[in-house]
Amino acid sequence: MKKNYFLIVKNYLLELDFEITHQDEQDCVLVVDKESLGIKNLVLGCTDPLLIMEQYLMELPHVTVEICQNLLQKNRDIIHGAFVLDESGRRLIFRDTLQMAKLDLHEIEASLNSLALLLSEYSDQLIKFSKN
Repeated sequence: MKKNYFLIVKNYLLELDFEITHQDEQDCVLVVDKESLGIKNLVLGCTDPLLIMEQYLMELPHVTVEICQNLLQKNRDIIHGAFVLDESGRRLIFRDTLQMAKLDLHEIEASLNSLALLLSEYSDQLIKFSKN
């Protein structure tokens, strides 16, 4: 019997006190907020074999080698997930992927906490990038 990953992820998010602001079970997409962690409009795609989490962070007005180098160096410190740029090369996103088959509450919580920690520790630098 095939697992309903959408419901599994949804229940984990509710257990972790995330507010679900949008859900589309047919497309297996959830959008969540948890303002106490600084997380707003986090998009989760729940399709087998991966759970994909993306948090849009900001538009980079001028992408420079220095900014890219700084983001790549910070990726080394991030416990779960990484900074990525979208296809335009201007939108900065936090992205993490997890295996659905082995997903549990603690694993998804660790990824979400990694994002929250990144936002709290690195926000000043992100603000500088946005003004560059």
